[in-house]
Amino acid sequence: MGKTTGFLEYTRELPSKEDPSKRIDKYTEFELPFPEEKTNEQAARCMDCGVPFCHSGCPLGNKIPDFNDAVYRTEWADAWRILKSTNNFPEFTGRVCPAPCESSCVLGINQPPVSIEHIEKSIAEKAFDLGLEKARKLKKSTGKKIAVVGSGPAGLAAADDLNQSGHQVTVFERDEEIGGLLRYGIPDFKLSKEVVARRVKLLAEEGILFKTKTNVGVDISTKDLERKFDAIVLCGGSTVPRDLSIPGRELEGVHFAMELLTQQNREVAAGKVRQRGISAEGKDVVVIGGGDTGSDCVGTSNRHKANSVTQIEIMDKPPIERSALNPWPEWPLILRTSTSHEEGCKRRWAVLTKEFVGENGKLSGLKVIDIVFEDGKLKEILGSERIIPAQLALIAAGFLHPQKEGLLEQLNVGLDKHGNVETRNFKTSVNKFFAAGDMRRGQSLVVWAIAEGRKAARQVNEFLT
Repeated sequence: MGKTTGFLEYTRELPSKEDPSKRIDKYTEFELPFPEEKTNEQAARCMDCGVPFCHSGCPLGNKIPDFNDAVYRTEWADAWRILKSTNNFPEFTGRVCPAPCESSCVLGINQPPVSIEHIEKSIAEKAFDLGLEKARKLKKSTGKKIAVVGSGPAGLAAADDLNQSGHQVTVFERDEEIGGLLRYGIPDFKLSKEVVARRVKLLAEEGILFKTKTNVGVDISTKDLERKFDAIVLCGGSTVPRDLSIPGRELEGVHFAMELLTQQNREVAAGKVRQRGISAEGKDVVVIGGGDTGSDCVGTSNRHKANSVTQIEIMDKPPIERSALNPWPEWPLILRTSTSHEEGCKRRWAVLTKEFVGENGKLSGLKVIDIVFEDGKLKEILGSERIIPAQLALIAAGFLHPQKEGLLEQLNVGLDKHGNVETRNFKTSVNKFFAAGDMRRGQSLVVWAIAEGRKAARQVNEFLT
Protein backbone atom coordinates (compact mmCIF):
# COMPACT_ATOMS: atom_id res chain seq x y z
CA MET A 1 0.00 0.00 0.00
CA GLY A 2 0.97 3.65 -0.07
CA LYS A 3 0.97 5.86 3.01
CA THR A 4 -1.05 4.35 5.85
CA THR A 5 -3.12 7.49 6.35
CA GLY A 6 -2.78 8.80 2.80
CA PHE A 7 -6.43 8.37 1.89
CA LEU A 8 -7.35 10.52 4.91
CA GLU A 9 -4.78 13.25 4.17
CA TYR A 10 -5.10 13.71 0.40
CA THR A 11 -8.04 14.08 -1.92
CA ARG A 12 -8.18 12.95 -5.53
CA GLU A 13 -6.37 15.34 -7.83
CA LEU A 14 -5.60 15.14 -11.55
CA PRO A 15 -3.53 17.24 -13.96
CA SER A 16 -5.23 20.37 -15.26
CA LYS A 17 -6.08 20.64 -18.93
CA GLU A 18 -5.54 23.41 -21.41
CA ASP A 19 -8.48 25.77 -21.78
CA PRO A 20 -11.05 24.35 -24.26
CA SER A 21 -11.12 27.58 -26.28
CA LYS A 22 -7.39 27.23 -26.96
CA ARG A 23 -6.99 23.48 -27.38
CA ILE A 24 -9.59 23.21 -30.16
CA ASP A 25 -7.15 25.08 -32.40
CA LYS A 26 -4.81 22.08 -32.47
CA TYR A 27 -4.74 18.30 -32.45
CA THR A 28 -2.11 17.75 -29.73
CA GLU A 29 -2.63 16.27 -26.26
CA PHE A 30 -3.67 19.00 -23.84
CA GLU A 31 -2.94 17.70 -20.34
CA LEU A 32 -0.75 20.18 -18.45
CA PRO A 33 2.37 19.19 -16.45
CA PHE A 34 1.73 17.71 -13.00
CA PRO A 35 4.36 17.90 -10.23
CA GLU A 36 5.93 14.54 -9.39
CA GLU A 37 5.28 15.04 -5.68
CA LYS A 38 1.57 15.39 -6.47
CA THR A 39 1.63 12.01 -8.22
CA ASN A 40 3.38 10.53 -5.17
CA GLU A 41 0.55 11.90 -3.01
CA GLN A 42 -2.06 10.36 -5.30
CA ALA A 43 -0.34 6.98 -4.99
CA ALA A 44 -0.30 7.46 -1.20
CA ARG A 45 -4.12 7.36 -1.24
CA CYS A 46 -4.08 3.63 -2.07
CA MET A 47 -5.45 1.82 0.99
CA ASP A 48 -4.51 -1.40 2.76
CA CYS A 49 -7.95 -2.61 1.71
CA GLY A 50 -7.46 -6.33 2.31
CA VAL A 51 -9.12 -7.42 -0.92
CA PRO A 52 -8.03 -5.12 -3.78
CA PHE A 53 -11.07 -5.17 -6.03
CA CYS A 54 -9.14 -3.03 -8.54
CA HIS A 55 -7.43 -6.30 -9.58
CA SER A 56 -10.70 -7.74 -10.81
CA GLY A 57 -11.77 -4.45 -12.35
CA CYS A 58 -8.70 -4.41 -14.61
CA PRO A 59 -8.89 -6.83 -17.58
CA LEU A 60 -5.10 -7.13 -17.44
CA GLY A 61 -4.99 -7.92 -13.73
CA ASN A 62 -2.56 -5.07 -13.07
CA LYS A 63 -0.96 -5.24 -9.60
CA ILE A 64 -2.23 -1.81 -8.72
CA PRO A 65 -1.53 -1.59 -4.96
CA ASP A 66 2.00 -2.80 -5.58
CA PHE A 67 2.92 -0.17 -8.14
CA ASN A 68 1.10 2.53 -6.15
CA ASP A 69 3.31 1.72 -3.17
CA ALA A 70 6.42 1.93 -5.35
CA VAL A 71 5.35 5.32 -6.73
CA TYR A 72 4.68 6.61 -3.22
CA ARG A 73 8.23 5.56 -2.31
CA THR A 74 9.51 7.16 -5.59
CA GLU A 75 10.92 3.78 -6.62
CA TRP A 76 10.18 4.27 -10.30
CA ALA A 77 12.19 1.29 -11.52
CA ASP A 78 10.29 -0.98 -9.16
CA ALA A 79 6.97 0.56 -10.20
CA TRP A 80 7.82 0.01 -13.88
CA ARG A 81 8.83 -3.60 -13.33
CA ILE A 82 5.53 -4.32 -11.59
CA LEU A 83 3.39 -2.51 -14.16
CA LYS A 84 5.17 -3.96 -17.20
CA SER A 85 4.75 -7.50 -15.85
CA THR A 86 1.03 -7.36 -16.67
CA ASN A 87 0.65 -4.56 -19.24
CA ASN A 88 2.65 -4.39 -22.48
CA PHE A 89 1.65 -0.82 -23.31
CA PRO A 90 0.69 1.26 -20.25
CA GLU A 91 1.52 4.44 -22.19
CA PHE A 92 -1.62 3.65 -24.26
CA THR A 93 -3.98 2.55 -21.49
CA GLY A 94 -2.80 5.43 -19.28
CA ARG A 95 -4.24 7.77 -21.91
CA VAL A 96 -7.34 6.12 -23.41
CA CYS A 97 -8.59 3.52 -20.93
CA PRO A 98 -11.92 4.31 -19.19
CA ALA A 99 -10.28 2.87 -16.06
CA PRO A 100 -12.65 0.12 -14.87
CA CYS A 101 -10.08 -0.40 -12.11
CA GLU A 102 -11.01 2.96 -10.61
CA SER A 103 -14.68 2.04 -10.66
CA SER A 104 -13.94 -0.97 -8.45
CA CYS A 105 -11.45 0.80 -6.15
CA VAL A 106 -12.44 0.16 -2.52
CA LEU A 107 -11.79 3.79 -1.62
CA GLY A 108 -14.43 4.67 -4.23
CA ILE A 109 -17.20 3.29 -2.01
CA ASN A 110 -17.46 6.59 -0.15
CA GLN A 111 -14.65 8.79 -1.51
CA PRO A 112 -13.25 9.65 -4.95
CA PRO A 113 -11.21 6.60 -6.07
CA VAL A 114 -7.44 6.45 -6.42
CA SER A 115 -6.32 8.11 -9.69
CA ILE A 116 -4.97 4.84 -11.06
CA GLU A 117 -4.98 5.77 -14.74
CA HIS A 118 -2.92 8.91 -14.16
CA ILE A 119 -0.45 6.99 -12.02
CA GLU A 120 -0.13 4.32 -14.72
CA LYS A 121 0.63 6.91 -17.39
CA SER A 122 3.12 8.62 -15.07
CA ILE A 123 4.99 5.36 -14.50
CA ALA A 124 5.18 4.67 -18.23
CA GLU A 125 6.45 8.13 -19.14
CA LYS A 126 8.96 8.07 -16.28
CA ALA A 127 10.25 4.71 -17.56
CA PHE A 128 10.94 6.18 -20.99
CA ASP A 129 12.46 9.37 -19.52
CA LEU A 130 14.82 7.42 -17.25
CA GLY A 131 15.78 4.88 -19.91
CA LEU A 132 14.14 2.03 -18.02
CA GLU A 133 12.11 1.05 -21.07
CA LYS A 134 14.48 0.03 -23.82
CA ALA A 135 15.00 -2.81 -26.27
CA ARG A 136 15.32 -6.08 -24.35
CA LYS A 137 17.73 -8.91 -25.04
CA LEU A 138 15.70 -11.78 -26.38
CA LYS A 139 15.78 -15.38 -25.30
CA LYS A 140 17.42 -17.96 -27.50
CA SER A 141 15.47 -18.38 -30.74
CA THR A 142 13.04 -21.27 -30.91
CA GLY A 143 13.27 -21.39 -34.68
CA LYS A 144 9.49 -20.99 -34.93
CA LYS A 145 7.87 -18.40 -37.18
CA ILE A 146 4.66 -16.63 -36.19
CA ALA A 147 2.43 -14.37 -38.29
CA VAL A 148 0.19 -11.78 -36.64
CA VAL A 149 -2.51 -10.28 -38.86
CA GLY A 150 -3.45 -6.80 -37.71
CA SER A 151 -1.35 -4.29 -35.79
CA GLY A 152 -3.85 -2.87 -33.33
CA PRO A 153 -3.41 -3.27 -29.56
CA ALA A 154 -4.29 -6.99 -29.62
CA GLY A 155 -1.91 -7.72 -32.49
CA LEU A 156 0.95 -5.74 -31.00
CA ALA A 157 0.50 -7.35 -27.56
CA ALA A 158 0.48 -10.85 -29.06
CA ALA A 159 3.50 -10.03 -31.21
CA ASP A 160 5.39 -8.61 -28.24
CA ASP A 161 4.85 -11.64 -26.00
CA LEU A 162 5.56 -14.15 -28.77
CA ASN A 163 8.72 -12.29 -29.73
CA GLN A 164 9.89 -12.32 -26.13
CA SER A 165 9.27 -16.08 -26.10
CA GLY A 166 11.96 -16.45 -28.75
CA HIS A 167 9.83 -16.86 -31.88
CA GLN A 168 10.37 -14.90 -35.09
CA VAL A 169 7.26 -12.70 -35.41
CA THR A 170 6.00 -10.94 -38.54
CA VAL A 171 3.10 -8.50 -38.25
CA PHE A 172 0.98 -7.86 -41.35
CA GLU A 173 -0.94 -4.58 -41.62
CA ARG A 174 -3.07 -3.52 -44.59
CA ASP A 175 -2.76 0.22 -43.84
CA GLU A 176 0.35 2.27 -44.52
CA GLU A 177 1.39 2.60 -40.86
CA ILE A 178 1.42 0.28 -37.84
CA GLY A 179 -1.04 0.78 -34.98
CA GLY A 180 -4.53 -0.11 -36.19
CA LEU A 181 -7.14 1.61 -34.03
CA LEU A 182 -4.40 3.33 -32.04
CA ARG A 183 -3.15 5.11 -35.14
CA TYR A 184 -6.23 5.50 -37.34
CA GLY A 185 -9.16 5.48 -34.92
CA ILE A 186 -8.25 7.41 -31.77
CA PRO A 187 -7.71 11.16 -32.36
CA ASP A 188 -4.27 12.67 -31.82
CA PHE A 189 -5.60 14.95 -29.09
CA LYS A 190 -6.32 11.84 -27.00
CA LEU A 191 -3.34 9.72 -28.06
CA SER A 192 -0.38 11.35 -29.77
CA LYS A 193 0.87 9.23 -32.66
CA GLU A 194 4.42 9.96 -31.50
CA VAL A 195 3.58 7.73 -28.52
CA VAL A 196 2.50 4.94 -30.89
CA ALA A 197 5.56 5.39 -33.13
CA ARG A 198 7.87 5.28 -30.09
CA ARG A 199 6.49 1.87 -29.09
CA VAL A 200 6.54 0.47 -32.65
CA LYS A 201 10.18 1.56 -33.04
CA LEU A 202 11.08 -0.29 -29.85
CA LEU A 203 9.28 -3.45 -30.95
CA ALA A 204 11.13 -3.33 -34.28
CA GLU A 205 14.45 -2.95 -32.44
CA GLU A 206 13.59 -6.10 -30.49
CA GLY A 207 13.25 -8.05 -33.72
CA ILE A 208 9.59 -7.94 -34.75
CA LEU A 209 9.15 -7.59 -38.52
CA PHE A 210 6.43 -5.25 -39.74
CA LYS A 211 4.92 -5.51 -43.20
CA THR A 212 2.55 -2.65 -44.05
CA LYS A 213 0.28 -2.21 -47.08
CA THR A 214 -0.23 -5.97 -47.02
CA ASN A 215 -3.84 -7.07 -47.00
CA VAL A 216 -3.94 -10.73 -45.99
CA GLY A 217 -6.49 -12.50 -48.14
CA VAL A 218 -5.77 -10.14 -51.04
CA ASP A 219 -2.04 -9.40 -51.32
CA ILE A 220 -1.06 -12.66 -49.65
CA SER A 221 -3.24 -15.74 -49.33
CA THR A 222 -4.06 -17.61 -46.16
CA LYS A 223 -2.54 -20.71 -47.81
CA ASP A 224 0.77 -18.86 -48.10
CA LEU A 225 0.63 -17.95 -44.42
CA GLU A 226 -0.17 -21.53 -43.46
CA ARG A 227 2.78 -22.77 -45.51
CA LYS A 228 5.34 -20.22 -44.30
CA PHE A 229 4.45 -19.92 -40.60
CA ASP A 230 4.12 -22.30 -37.67
CA ALA A 231 1.18 -20.36 -36.22
CA ILE A 232 -0.96 -17.41 -37.27
CA VAL A 233 -2.81 -15.04 -34.92
CA LEU A 234 -5.74 -13.10 -36.38
CA CYS A 235 -6.16 -9.67 -34.78
CA GLY A 236 -8.01 -7.78 -37.48
CA GLY A 237 -10.51 -6.03 -35.23
CA SER A 238 -14.25 -5.47 -35.51
CA THR A 239 -14.39 -3.17 -38.50
CA VAL A 240 -17.91 -3.38 -39.95
CA PRO A 241 -19.88 -0.39 -38.57
CA ARG A 242 -23.53 -0.56 -37.57
CA ASP A 243 -25.52 1.35 -40.18
CA LEU A 244 -28.83 3.18 -40.06
CA SER A 245 -31.06 1.82 -42.83
CA ILE A 246 -33.52 4.67 -42.88
CA PRO A 247 -34.81 6.97 -45.65
CA GLY A 248 -32.23 9.46 -46.88
CA ARG A 249 -29.19 7.34 -45.98
CA GLU A 250 -27.81 7.95 -49.50
CA LEU A 251 -27.71 11.74 -49.10
CA GLU A 252 -24.40 13.56 -49.41
CA GLY A 253 -23.25 14.48 -45.92
CA VAL A 254 -24.11 11.22 -44.14
CA HIS A 255 -20.99 9.28 -43.08
CA PHE A 256 -19.77 6.66 -40.68
CA ALA A 257 -17.78 8.10 -37.77
CA MET A 258 -14.59 6.25 -38.68
CA GLU A 259 -14.55 7.87 -42.11
CA LEU A 260 -14.03 11.24 -40.42
CA LEU A 261 -11.66 10.04 -37.70
CA THR A 262 -9.39 8.06 -40.01
CA GLN A 263 -9.26 10.92 -42.51
CA GLN A 264 -8.34 13.37 -39.76
CA ASN A 265 -5.57 11.17 -38.34
CA ARG A 266 -4.03 10.85 -41.79
CA GLU A 267 -4.25 14.60 -42.24
CA VAL A 268 -2.48 15.25 -38.94
CA ALA A 269 0.21 12.70 -39.84
CA ALA A 270 0.79 14.47 -43.16
CA GLY A 271 1.32 17.72 -41.27
CA LYS A 272 -0.99 19.74 -43.48
CA VAL A 273 -4.65 20.20 -44.34
CA ARG A 274 -5.41 18.26 -47.47
CA GLN A 275 -8.50 18.46 -49.62
CA ARG A 276 -10.97 17.08 -47.10
CA GLY A 277 -13.47 14.54 -48.30
CA ILE A 278 -15.44 15.17 -45.09
CA SER A 279 -15.41 18.59 -43.48
CA ALA A 280 -17.40 19.95 -40.55
CA GLU A 281 -16.23 23.52 -41.09
CA GLY A 282 -19.12 25.97 -40.85
CA LYS A 283 -21.67 23.16 -40.70
CA ASP A 284 -24.28 22.02 -38.24
CA VAL A 285 -23.08 18.55 -37.23
CA VAL A 286 -25.15 15.80 -35.66
CA VAL A 287 -23.36 12.82 -34.13
CA ILE A 288 -25.57 9.73 -33.79
CA GLY A 289 -24.36 7.64 -30.86
CA GLY A 290 -23.30 8.52 -27.34
CA GLY A 291 -20.16 6.40 -26.90
CA ASP A 292 -16.44 7.15 -27.09
CA THR A 293 -16.39 7.15 -30.89
CA GLY A 294 -19.20 9.69 -30.93
CA SER A 295 -17.30 11.82 -28.42
CA ASP A 296 -14.22 11.70 -30.66
CA CYS A 297 -16.37 12.97 -33.55
CA VAL A 298 -17.50 15.86 -31.35
CA GLY A 299 -13.91 16.86 -30.59
CA THR A 300 -12.84 16.54 -34.21
CA SER A 301 -15.84 18.54 -35.49
CA ASN A 302 -15.06 21.35 -33.06
CA ARG A 303 -11.50 21.44 -34.35
CA HIS A 304 -12.87 21.72 -37.88
CA LYS A 305 -14.72 24.83 -36.63
CA ALA A 306 -18.22 23.44 -36.99
CA ASN A 307 -21.07 25.92 -36.65
CA SER A 308 -22.76 23.66 -34.07
CA VAL A 309 -22.37 20.11 -32.79
CA THR A 310 -25.25 18.01 -31.44
CA GLN A 311 -24.87 14.47 -30.12
CA ILE A 312 -27.97 12.28 -29.88
CA GLU A 313 -28.38 8.97 -28.06
CA ILE A 314 -31.27 6.52 -28.24
CA MET A 315 -30.94 5.50 -24.58
CA ASP A 316 -32.22 7.47 -21.59
CA LYS A 317 -29.96 10.03 -19.94
CA PRO A 318 -27.87 8.21 -17.30
CA PRO A 319 -28.04 9.29 -13.64
CA ILE A 320 -25.34 11.50 -12.10
CA GLU A 321 -24.62 8.90 -9.40
CA ARG A 322 -24.96 5.11 -9.15
CA SER A 323 -28.47 3.80 -8.69
CA ALA A 324 -29.34 1.19 -6.08
CA LEU A 325 -29.50 -1.38 -8.88
CA ASN A 326 -25.92 -0.56 -9.94
CA PRO A 327 -23.85 -0.95 -6.74
CA TRP A 328 -20.09 -0.85 -6.27
CA PRO A 329 -17.92 -2.58 -7.59
CA GLU A 330 -19.95 -2.90 -10.81
CA TRP A 331 -19.12 -0.62 -13.72
CA PRO A 332 -21.08 2.57 -12.91
CA LEU A 333 -23.80 3.35 -15.45
CA ILE A 334 -23.65 7.10 -14.90
CA LEU A 335 -23.49 10.26 -16.97
CA ARG A 336 -20.00 10.82 -18.37
CA THR A 337 -18.82 14.11 -19.79
CA SER A 338 -15.71 13.84 -21.93
CA THR A 339 -13.16 16.54 -22.66
CA SER A 340 -14.69 16.79 -26.14
CA HIS A 341 -18.10 17.56 -24.63
CA GLU A 342 -16.47 20.30 -22.55
CA GLU A 343 -15.30 21.93 -25.79
CA GLY A 344 -18.88 22.51 -26.93
CA CYS A 345 -21.74 20.15 -27.70
CA LYS A 346 -25.51 19.90 -27.31
CA ARG A 347 -26.40 16.49 -25.92
CA ARG A 348 -29.81 14.89 -26.36
CA TRP A 349 -31.02 11.55 -24.94
CA ALA A 350 -33.92 9.22 -25.72
CA VAL A 351 -34.00 10.40 -29.33
CA LEU A 352 -34.68 8.15 -32.33
CA THR A 353 -33.51 9.14 -35.82
CA LYS A 354 -36.30 8.41 -38.28
CA GLU A 355 -35.05 9.94 -41.52
CA PHE A 356 -32.24 11.92 -43.12
CA VAL A 357 -33.80 14.81 -45.00
CA GLY A 358 -32.19 16.86 -47.74
CA GLU A 359 -32.38 19.11 -50.72
CA ASN A 360 -30.85 18.47 -54.14
CA GLY A 361 -29.21 15.28 -52.89
CA LYS A 362 -27.51 16.97 -49.94
CA LEU A 363 -28.29 16.53 -46.25
CA SER A 364 -30.16 19.41 -44.63
CA GLY A 365 -31.39 17.83 -41.40
CA LEU A 366 -32.43 14.81 -39.34
CA LYS A 367 -36.04 13.96 -38.63
CA VAL A 368 -36.10 12.69 -35.05
CA ILE A 369 -38.64 11.81 -32.39
CA ASP A 370 -38.47 11.45 -28.61
CA ILE A 371 -38.97 7.97 -27.19
CA VAL A 372 -39.56 6.13 -23.91
CA PHE A 373 -38.90 2.52 -22.98
CA GLU A 374 -41.90 0.73 -21.51
CA ASP A 375 -41.62 -2.91 -20.49
CA GLY A 376 -38.39 -3.10 -22.44
CA LYS A 377 -40.01 -1.84 -25.62
CA LEU A 378 -39.36 1.40 -27.45
CA LYS A 379 -42.36 3.74 -27.72
CA GLU A 380 -42.45 6.95 -29.72
CA ILE A 381 -43.86 10.06 -28.04
CA LEU A 382 -46.57 11.49 -30.26
CA GLY A 383 -46.16 15.15 -31.18
CA SER A 384 -42.40 15.22 -30.46
CA GLU A 385 -41.27 14.71 -34.05
CA ARG A 386 -39.02 17.48 -35.32
CA ILE A 387 -36.09 18.22 -37.63
CA ILE A 388 -32.60 18.98 -36.34
CA PRO A 389 -30.71 21.10 -38.91
CA ALA A 390 -27.58 19.32 -40.14
CA GLN A 391 -25.31 19.41 -43.15
CA LEU A 392 -23.12 16.63 -41.74
CA ALA A 393 -24.32 13.52 -39.90
CA LEU A 394 -21.86 11.07 -38.37
CA ILE A 395 -23.07 7.57 -37.50
CA ALA A 396 -21.24 6.38 -34.37
CA ALA A 397 -23.49 3.45 -33.48
CA GLY A 398 -20.79 0.87 -32.82
CA PHE A 399 -19.44 -2.06 -34.82
CA LEU A 400 -21.05 -5.36 -35.75
CA HIS A 401 -18.24 -7.82 -36.50
CA PRO A 402 -15.00 -8.24 -38.48
CA GLN A 403 -14.94 -7.90 -42.25
CA LYS A 404 -15.65 -11.28 -43.81
CA GLU A 405 -14.57 -10.52 -47.38
CA GLY A 406 -11.02 -11.59 -48.14
CA LEU A 407 -9.25 -13.16 -45.18
CA LEU A 408 -12.12 -14.83 -43.28
CA GLU A 409 -13.96 -16.06 -46.37
CA GLN A 410 -10.75 -17.39 -47.87
CA LEU A 411 -9.89 -19.16 -44.65
CA ASN A 412 -13.46 -20.46 -44.24
CA VAL A 413 -13.09 -20.10 -40.49
CA GLY A 414 -15.94 -20.77 -38.07
CA LEU A 415 -17.96 -17.78 -36.85
CA ASP A 416 -20.18 -17.33 -33.80
CA LYS A 417 -23.77 -16.09 -33.84
CA HIS A 418 -22.57 -12.47 -33.79
CA GLY A 419 -20.31 -12.92 -36.82
CA ASN A 420 -17.09 -12.87 -34.81
CA VAL A 421 -14.37 -15.50 -35.23
CA GLU A 422 -15.29 -18.47 -33.06
CA THR A 423 -12.51 -19.90 -30.91
CA ARG A 424 -11.79 -22.41 -28.21
CA ASN A 425 -8.86 -21.32 -26.04
CA PHE A 426 -8.20 -18.75 -28.76
CA LYS A 427 -7.85 -21.51 -31.39
CA THR A 428 -10.05 -21.14 -34.46
CA SER A 429 -11.66 -23.98 -36.40
CA VAL A 430 -8.65 -23.98 -38.77
CA ASN A 431 -5.41 -25.63 -37.65
CA LYS A 432 -2.53 -23.26 -36.79
CA PHE A 433 -4.85 -20.23 -36.81
CA PHE A 434 -5.68 -18.34 -33.61
CA ALA A 435 -7.74 -15.18 -33.04
CA ALA A 436 -7.73 -12.42 -30.44
CA GLY A 437 -9.10 -8.96 -29.76
CA ASP A 438 -12.25 -7.44 -31.23
CA MET A 439 -12.18 -9.92 -34.12
CA ARG A 440 -12.81 -12.67 -31.55
CA ARG A 441 -14.79 -11.06 -28.70
CA GLY A 442 -16.50 -8.17 -30.49
CA GLN A 443 -16.10 -4.42 -30.14
CA SER A 444 -14.39 -3.56 -26.87
CA LEU A 445 -11.71 -1.50 -25.13
CA VAL A 446 -7.99 -1.09 -25.80
CA VAL A 447 -7.24 -2.66 -22.41
CA TRP A 448 -9.30 -5.73 -23.32
CA ALA A 449 -7.51 -5.99 -26.67
CA ILE A 450 -4.11 -6.04 -24.95
CA ALA A 451 -5.36 -8.69 -22.52
CA GLU A 452 -6.66 -10.76 -25.45
CA GLY A 453 -3.34 -10.54 -27.27
CA ARG A 454 -1.44 -11.69 -24.19
CA LYS A 455 -3.76 -14.65 -23.62
CA ALA A 456 -3.61 -15.69 -27.27
CA ALA A 457 0.19 -15.61 -27.14
CA ARG A 458 0.17 -18.03 -24.23
CA GLN A 459 -2.07 -20.42 -26.15
CA VAL A 460 0.21 -20.22 -29.20
CA ASN A 461 3.19 -21.09 -26.99
CA GLU A 462 1.35 -24.12 -25.65
CA PHE A 463 0.43 -25.16 -29.18
CA LEU A 464 4.06 -24.89 -30.35
CA THR A 465 5.60 -26.67 -27.39
